[in-house]
Amino acid sequence: MSKFWSELTASLTPYVPGEQPKDQKYIKLNTNENPYPPSPSVVEALKGVSHADLRLYPDPTCESLIHAIADRYDLQADQIFVGNGSDEILAFAFAAFFSPNRAIRFADITYSFYQVYAQLYQVPVERVPLDEAFNTPLERFYYSEGGVVIANPNAPTSKYIPVDELRAVLEHNPDQVVIIDEAYIDFGGESAVKLISSYPNLLVVQTMSKSRSLAGLRIGYAMGNQELIEGLNRIKNSFNSYTLDRLALAGGVASLQDEAYFETTNARVIQTREWTTAQLRTLGFDVMDSKANFVFITHPNQDASQLFQALRHRGVLVRFFNQPRIDQFLRVSIGTDEEMQAFIQALKEIVG
Repeated sequence: MSKFWSELTASLTPYVPGEQPKDQKYIKLNTNENPYPPSPSVVEALKGVSHADLRLYPDPTCESLIHAIADRYDLQADQIFVGNGSDEILAFAFAAFFSPNRAIRFADITYSFYQVYAQLYQVPVERVPLDEAFNTPLERFYYSEGGVVIANPNAPTSKYIPVDELRAVLEHNPDQVVIIDEAYIDFGGESAVKLISSYPNLLVVQTMSKSRSLAGLRIGYAMGNQELIEGLNRIKNSFNSYTLDRLALAGGVASLQDEAYFETTNARVIQTREWTTAQLRTLGFDVMDSKANFVFITHPNQDASQLFQALRHRGVLVRFFNQPRIDQFLRVSIGTDEEMQAFIQALKEIVG
């Protein structure tokens, strides 16, 4: 511990992202990146950004991107907030809506950044245990003291909650913000965006990193009623008014204007996911039903940490979480057909 750190800095346990090794070429199935490139329209838009304009600050209101998102989801511009990836937006939301005096709730097995944000902003947490099949007991989220965060589909379990079932959580927390984190919603789920007009306490957070292949541009957005969006803007403009650069704004708009490409690549990921799931089950793996661009798997006769190392030795990276309840599971991102065939072949060599 450095003598220069504050007490808060010393107390933090930061989020650990999936490894990005450079020692050799791997099949990367560990960070839930899209295996396909972004729309060609995005590439052209990035080429079209004037180099001379890079000396100027980007639009702090992100007006062009906000209007493109509003058009895509049939919302008003003042119902949209954009930021530097959904991680930043979630951090802003924790600061904007959650209090150090009131405990919030999220699942015991979910996106681990939630705990980091809670610790950073000193927000107390009530962890809600998932059931033995990793389903979310929604009634345990009723009447939260400070607010609710639900990832849907959940990570790393891949489990999806039908959107109409979320209504009860919103109705039983009328005075608290309910954040639905939809990073993976485009791979087979239905968004809770349709509920925004009925529930002023709902904030839906999405990202362009996964389904739109723009992890390298860092674009996230939140959708909710105007009061929530104003709260997020108050936090942003007390922190950094220029969260998205000119390239990100241009690329994000271009991606939203090419829905055909978006739908085609998502369909390919879903098709490959279903093929991979069938192959894994043939090899004796238990595979959670997935509506994400990854699968969550375990084998009754194979230790997960040893499988992880054996796959890594064969040049295939997956994600292993050495945590209670899930230390016998692996999270496997969906790659191209060729990558998933190589992954299945490696597993055949390992499990026999």
